[in-house]
Amino acid sequence: MESSLTTTPDCPPVSGAGIAAWLGGYVLLLAGALLLLRAQLAGGDWVWSWKGRVIADNLANLSPQVKLLIMGIYLSLACTFIPLNTNIVVAAVAVPLLPPHPSLADSLFMTALLVGLVGGLASTIANLNDYHLYCLLLRHRRIAAVRQTRVYRAAAAWFARRPFLLVTFFSFIPIPVDVVRMLAVTHGYRRGPFAAANFIGRFLRYAVLAGLTYASGERYGWLVVAGVLALAVAFAAVKLVGRRKRASCDSPPTEAGQENRT
Repeated sequence: MESSLTTTPDCPPVSGAGIAAWLGGYVLLLAGALLLLRAQLAGGDWVWSWKGRVIADNLANLSPQVKLLIMGIYLSLACTFIPLNTNIVVAAVAVPLLPPHPSLADSLFMTALLVGLVGGLASTIANLNDYHLYCLLLRHRRIAAVRQTRVYRAAAAWFARRPFLLVTFFSFIPIPVDVVRMLAVTHGYRRGPFAAANFIGRFLRYAVLAGLTYASGERYGWLVVAGVLALAVAFAAVKLVGRRKRASCDSPPTEAGQENRT
């Protein structure tokens, strides 16, 4: 897949018109999906209320089509610039419910397939939003100057060895790693292979998670959801602590600290 790297890495891999066309198209797609969701909810048994019990009943009674639509909308928004956790929603949608509440599908295979396909497509759209926004940022000289740093050159050389496999792998693992998507853009990796690698990775991740949740049954399936939520909270806490430590190390010393050093 090394042939998918452009020969002009000093330029963003998508033109300004291409960026505007993609982002404009996504806004229209999102608006259409939201209108469709509103129509589906208006034609069903949805009761508008802020009460927890009513909300729980509403969610339990959603049809499989509406569940997939909600998951697709949510996952298409989850990108670097809107850091939403996708695994929680994927696991929640895949939980098999007892009658009279409708489950997403009647078998583990179909549940994993539907979640993998819809989730993989929606998440690929979100990652392509990232791709085009990074292209937009690279049109500014100060941001594009990152290519001249020693760290970037080392990372770019690492990425160029197996770009397709790297994007696929980091799309599959349930840990958010945004640097690979940034490298894909700064190194001029084309949209086609980038989108294909993202779809394969996310399809496999969501299909495995959905299959595991479905196989756990309704009772233990919600434990899988709770476990995914706990991991997301723990990862966010570790990330926050790391940011605070880096911020404290980068901050200038106080006057008192300067006096103690003299």
